[in-house]
Amino acid sequence: MDSFEKVAKGELEVWKRKLLKRSGILNRVTKKAQIKMNKIIPEKVHNVITDSIKNMVKVTLTGSKITLKQNLNVPSTLQEKEELMKERLDVYRKTATIEGAGTGAGGIMLGLADFPLLLSIKMKYLFEASTIQGYDVKQYEERLFILHIFQLAFSSDEHRQEILAIMENWNNEVERLKDMDWRKFQQEYRDYIDFVKMLQLVPGIGAVVGAYANYQLLDQLGETAKFAYRIRYFGKRG
Repeated sequence: MDSFEKVAKGELEVWKRKLLKRSGILNRVTKKAQIKMNKIIPEKVHNVITDSIKNMVKVTLTGSKITLKQNLNVPSTLQEKEELMKERLDVYRKTATIEGAGTGAGGIMLGLADFPLLLSIKMKYLFEASTIQGYDVKQYEERLFILHIFQLAFSSDEHRQEILAIMENWNNEVERLKDMDWRKFQQEYRDYIDFVKMLQLVPGIGAVVGAYANYQLLDQLGETAKFAYRIRYFGKRG
């Protein structure tokens, strides 16, 4: 284990402890506000969100419509892999920020368009991250892992604990997961992301909220992906 890997392993343990801590009071207050907001949101909005998430899960599991950057070289060391992941994250984060600002400034109809667009950006990044880490995204098991990274990034405290335990025992869990019901996944993501994204639909502040939210969500996804693949990397090395 080189010096970078020693530091990376230590960082991983710190990150896992942080991940398992209960969310702060602000998150819990936000959750209550979100529940109230959901009651006044038009059904059309709810349907767009739900359909977008369902389609994203379907596309990911089938591996269709996901295109990767051509001639993406797979680095040999963990440090090189993570540096390339960071470079690609920067590209996707900028795209998501611009897209969030544009749709947020356009009112409710364009704001609604942000949901499927942002999901697509997130999935494309995760497919590239998996390839950079040396995994074959044509394999169904790897697409399952991608969806679990997504869940780890955007789920409730309790669900994150479940997902982390699965990742730490991935080789033994993957067979059981092949026939899992993805309805819980859809609800977890909705519950996590709804409140901040709904603010994007508010006239006057939509552009600012959209840009900020998308930047932060991509940043969070990138960090989660990095540590998720560290779990597998160090798990293989014992």
